[in-house]
Amino acid sequence: MTPDSPDYDWLYGRTRAGRERGPGGARALLERLGRPDAAFGSVRVVGTDGKGSTCAMLEAGLLAAGVHVGRFTSPHLQRYEERVRVGGEEMDPARTAAFIEWAKVHVPDAAFFDLTLALACQVFAQDGVEIAVMEAGVGGASDATAALTDVRAVALTNVALDHVATLGPTLADIARDKAGAARPGVPLLSTATGGALAVVCEVAGGVGAPLFTPDTHPDLFTLPHPPRLPGPHQHANAALAAATLRTLGHPEGVEAALRATFPARLERFEVGGKTIWVDGAHNPHAARALAASLPGGADVLLFGGLARKDTAATLEPLLELAPQRVFTSPGDPAAPPEELGARYGGAAVPDVGEALALALAQTPPGGTLLVAGSLYLAGAVRGLLDRRGAGR
Repeated sequence: MTPDSPDYDWLYGRTRAGRERGPGGARALLERLGRPDAAFGSVRVVGTDGKGSTCAMLEAGLLAAGVHVGRFTSPHLQRYEERVRVGGEEMDPARTAAFIEWAKVHVPDAAFFDLTLALACQVFAQDGVEIAVMEAGVGGASDATAALTDVRAVALTNVALDHVATLGPTLADIARDKAGAARPGVPLLSTATGGALAVVCEVAGGVGAPLFTPDTHPDLFTLPHPPRLPGPHQHANAALAAATLRTLGHPEGVEAALRATFPARLERFEVGGKTIWVDGAHNPHAARALAASLPGGADVLLFGGLARKDTAATLEPLLELAPQRVFTSPGDPAAPPEELGARYGGAAVPDVGEALALALAQTPPGGTLLVAGSLYLAGAVRGLLDRRGAGR
């Protein structure tokens, strides 16, 4: 391993297993680094789905407005450095390598997400970032990004059942944690609906955070035209990004935000005359949104999910889209593809490369293959398609 080659194995081994959740670990790391997060303003993006797309739109809008912007998102699809961007460019791996070597000596027991957040803040401070778009990992009050110092706005996309073991078993529990990102006097913007929105209103009122929604401030959330990112669910994400840009004083960035792209969000590839849609939908809410975005369905579904997810509920809306299915393993621990194949009807091929080859073979000429179930699967398939020279 060269000095500029990061020891990713060490970093990925810093799991949170057995550690207490919350911002405490990240806060301690940032203190150790001299509070680099105080050097720039942050926009926290929280919610169940749509965080990555909203972050991409916010980044594009702020760039167009002339702001020196940073972006922190997770997970990455193919390269760790995708998680940390400055001025629209990924971080240099040499900076990852140097930070890992520092962490090995000074904070060997820190958790992966806390380390990555601290690295992002260090990079943003060193590079003179003015505003950083910061995607929460899980939750709001209980997330590491709650440790950030100078939060200028909080954007809450939506609330649905996901991460119930961490955030609580009911929609109200999850909404309360996510809305816990609210801070006194800091604008909280949200496209949440129904009972979740009622909880958000309660929490915002309790802490004194001004709340902005499409109902209370329709002019803030209006769009001149649909976003470039496909699917009806992206309209809400775009409206949230537009409202946040306007609240931050950068309405001139809205047009660029609507032109933003983000990988593995109904991303289209072509191989040998066959269309491949790659999407990171990994929970029931996202799967329903994906199904609504493909009214014509697909010929084949390539699915792989993680064991900790609600696989049955996630699969339900996707099974109706495709008569043929191939199940694979996107990571460890994965929902066993053999069990999925036996239960739902389809081939079980644990190796992602072999599964993709079979799914493509089953897709008729001019037909459509849908890949979904996990962002890890989306990243692996994107890499394989790139190596095959797939068109976009």
